[in-house]
Amino acid sequence: MLIKIYPENPNPKAIEQVVEVLRKGGLIIYPTDTVYGLGCDITNHRAIEAICKIRNIKPEKANFSFICYDLSHISDYIKPIDNTTFRVLKKALPGPFTFIFNASHMAPKLLSSNKKTVGIRVPDNDIAREIVKALGNPILSTSIKDDDEIIEYSTDPELIYEKYENLVDMVIDGGYGDNIASTVVDCTNGDFEIIREGKGDLEMYL
Repeated sequence: MLIKIYPENPNPKAIEQVVEVLRKGGLIIYPTDTVYGLGCDITNHRAIEAICKIRNIKPEKANFSFICYDLSHISDYIKPIDNTTFRVLKKALPGPFTFIFNASHMAPKLLSSNKKTVGIRVPDNDIAREIVKALGNPILSTSIKDDDEIIEYSTDPELIYEKYENLVDMVIDGGYGDNIASTVVDCTNGDFEIIREGKGDLEMYL
């Protein structure tokens, strides 16, 4: 199903439709502040396995992100962080960053793997954030990649739908996506180490 939602003022009825799909264990493709993401409810093991299958990866090897509405619940999924780190997060988020932290004991249970780290993302996109808010817990997410190396990420939601309509339950058309991924920052050692340059400039917030 392809559903149109406008990012400026997402329609609550449409958001509820998306949440229904997620609660039933469905997979969605949705817009963020960078590239389109493939996501599911983090509490649904079967849905997580289905995403791994689409991306052709083993759960323990997967680098998934948790898409959060804000920072209020991240302590459920990551080990405690210091005030300096938290202040930077508060300034940088919502924004085009994925921050990698040491996972709390809760995260591996959700992912059924022994992964020690977890990526946290609060995208500056109201569609993604309103979905998470209405769902009541984060979405497990991975970027969708294009087979064509030149256009590394798919940006046109209609083309994404053509490609994925038989693999996912819903594609959200929130307008053209970006083709630059988020900046990935490793915070597991208490410092900020950029492991992938992307759309976000962390220097502005340090």
